[in-house]
Amino acid sequence: MLAALFDNVPLMIMLVGALVGIASSLVGTFLVLRGNSMLSDAIGHAIVFGIVIVWLLTHQQSGPVQLLGAALTGLLTVVLTELLVRTRRVKQDAAIGLVFPVLFSIGVLLLNLYARDVHIDTHTVLLGEIGFVWLDTVTLGDLRVPRALLSMGAMTLLNAAFVGLFYKELKLATFDETLARALGLAPGVLFYGLLLLTSGTAVAAFDAVGAVLFVAFVIVPPATAYLLTDRLWLMFFYGILVSIAASISGYTLAVAWNVSIGGMMAVMTGVLLMLAFLAGPRYGLVAQWLRRRGQRRLNEIRTLAVHLYNHEGTPEQHEENVTRALREHLLWDDARARRVVERSCERHLIVRAGDTLTLTSAGRELAREILEPGRREARAGGG
Repeated sequence: MLAALFDNVPLMIMLVGALVGIASSLVGTFLVLRGNSMLSDAIGHAIVFGIVIVWLLTHQQSGPVQLLGAALTGLLTVVLTELLVRTRRVKQDAAIGLVFPVLFSIGVLLLNLYARDVHIDTHTVLLGEIGFVWLDTVTLGDLRVPRALLSMGAMTLLNAAFVGLFYKELKLATFDETLARALGLAPGVLFYGLLLLTSGTAVAAFDAVGAVLFVAFVIVPPATAYLLTDRLWLMFFYGILVSIAASISGYTLAVAWNVSIGGMMAVMTGVLLMLAFLAGPRYGLVAQWLRRRGQRRLNEIRTLAVHLYNHEGTPEQHEENVTRALREHLLWDDARARRVVERSCERHLIVRAGDTLTLTSAGRELAREILEPGRREARAGGG
């Protein structure tokens, strides 16, 4: 049964994509919350420099040494960026834009000068080819397992272990770095540990999916989750769901349309982000529009209640507390006036008898609370 699973090419491709997404979103969540998400883009490009340097020193194209070298390059990118920021001559985004192109271009030059005949090229690093992950396998007992599946599974477990072990510390360092430092939690060390894992994930992912899809998975699923919830643990959950959904839907559509699998997976992360942006339950545009419309309707009902209350029991009541007065004094057209009256009647705030409008006890109480806001606090304090 296991052999059949590992021989299932579509399943292996989608599983590798999902693991890349999960491993990336675990570390990317904190980068997004800290406002450092573009560091993942810098790391994803700068690791070319580390990969080439390690090959020049060891002639190894893969393995732990290659992973460590690329991870250290990621840290070098951050250190150089911070050094530029500390000069106070450039801001962080500009510093990132200066550092990673330099490291990337140096890596490309070294690659072309000294590693022309080696299977390391910028196309592989940046774009990869997730459709071929099932061809590169290792033998475990009687099973032939895709190498990318093992490497990404290991990085996913490592990232999950780091987040699980230091969850409280990472949370505090992300939302209140000053307090974390005062409590002796060393937020700087935690951040560099996070970046080390980010670099390691980039290296583990680049041969299978490339740096571009890695960057998409680091940034977009956490950003999508951020639009859906304010709770950190739910951000991880939603980020994982988005990664899995993008991998499955991306592969399915890529096969159906005969396009790049990795590219379609990246596109689907953007589609899911757009859906969250539009239809998110709290911050989505549709939800915000519905809340504004509901608030506008509530304000109309309150305006009507106050208008009726102000003229109740006065000599002008018979002229003011009628439907036609809403057009003259509140400047509402017939459709709007009729709509507000109907909603107020549905809420049992007014009673309509022909053209005459009369407040109920509930409507009268609502008007008093608007005109005398201190009454509610005083009543609550007395109770």
